[in-house]
Amino acid sequence: MKHFSLESLFGLKASETTVKQEVLGGLTTFVAMSYLIFVVPAMLADAGMNREAATAATILVTVSACALMGLYANLPIAIGPGLGISAYFAYYICGPAGYTWQAGLAAVFISGVVFFILTVTRIRQLIIEAIPPDLKTATSAGIGCFIALVGMKNCGLIVSSASGLSLGDVTQPSVVLAAAGFFATAAMMIRKMSASIILGILLTAAAGFACGIGSLPKGNFVSSDLPDVSQTFLALDFTQALEHGLLTIVFTLTVVDLFDNIGSLISLSRKANLVRPDGTIKNLDRAFVTDSFGTMFSGIVGTTTAVQYLESATGIAAGARTGLSTLVTALLFAGSAFFIPLVSSVPAAATAPALIMVGVLMMQEVVHIRFSDLRIAVSAFLMILGMPVTFNIATGFGLGFVAYVLLSLVSGRQNEVKPAMLVIALAFMVNFVLR
Repeated sequence: MKHFSLESLFGLKASETTVKQEVLGGLTTFVAMSYLIFVVPAMLADAGMNREAATAATILVTVSACALMGLYANLPIAIGPGLGISAYFAYYICGPAGYTWQAGLAAVFISGVVFFILTVTRIRQLIIEAIPPDLKTATSAGIGCFIALVGMKNCGLIVSSASGLSLGDVTQPSVVLAAAGFFATAAMMIRKMSASIILGILLTAAAGFACGIGSLPKGNFVSSDLPDVSQTFLALDFTQALEHGLLTIVFTLTVVDLFDNIGSLISLSRKANLVRPDGTIKNLDRAFVTDSFGTMFSGIVGTTTAVQYLESATGIAAGARTGLSTLVTALLFAGSAFFIPLVSSVPAAATAPALIMVGVLMMQEVVHIRFSDLRIAVSAFLMILGMPVTFNIATGFGLGFVAYVLLSLVSGRQNEVKPAMLVIALAFMVNFVLR
């Protein structure tokens, strides 16, 4: 009877899979992406948020979004707070932009609402069709550079100086630890060891504790209490929501969410053979509705925009084909909630290698950019370089979009610029002028 209920709910036979195969796929995805419960809260703590509360919120959002993706969209794609968005939140919104993390959470919530509206209207499709594939790819590469820079700064490898940025003191214990952790992680990935990133974090953290970098939590490592998000739950501050600057931030959060999830969904759906003969993707709208609700819930409980994780590809490779695997991933993340005290004690030097490695992986996308077309090359280059150099993902977006439109117009290729792209570029130009 139990097997029948799973069959009727997830359509296992039609997807040519089994319960065992789905459980293995869900477990594999969990192991591959579990590093997010270390990395995301560490960045949010830099924004001034309580780290244990941020960890609890990150786990709650991942559990709920994965469960919804599994039960509603029936797709083997896991969702959790995104790394690029978390870096933008911590190191720009709550940094140079001057907003409190409470105002940032309000921006996250609003972006979720906007993304939901875009999903149920034709607007989403117009935006997707307007952006050239090369710039979508450049977005991923640029965010990767941004994330890697954050990791290098967190461990002290790169520091601020009078001239901008410079190499830090490489003899500092935290720098040595982070560098060793990074190369250990890279070596494991080269040897194709499973769960390389999470293993890298755990090994680096253990070495750090042994050397006095960070300390284990006092008392029990495991908590029997429910996750405590009281310090971030419903802490949203909408009082600044009508300010010009925050509206720009909401726009950036929405655009990043849109492109990130479009790219991830297409890639993962192809890997899982979920693309129909006519090119459409199974339960596309349900996947995006799930993402938008996940983002709104993120703002409510206290973490950042929910995105679809490419690490789901590891679970798909292990046989995952339906939402049952994503539900298994959700249950495993729920179990991790009882280890929050231990997770929160991991030092920044142990999470920095993961950030740098994720940046490396995202940078691999540049091979798909047509650099032979100078118009594309200039636009993509400005976008990729602009994000880390200005320490602002939005500025990188704007530079790339504006350059593409201007170069298309002066080269007589204005017919390749869709109206929606023109509107986006004009919006960024106005923003640059009014900054």
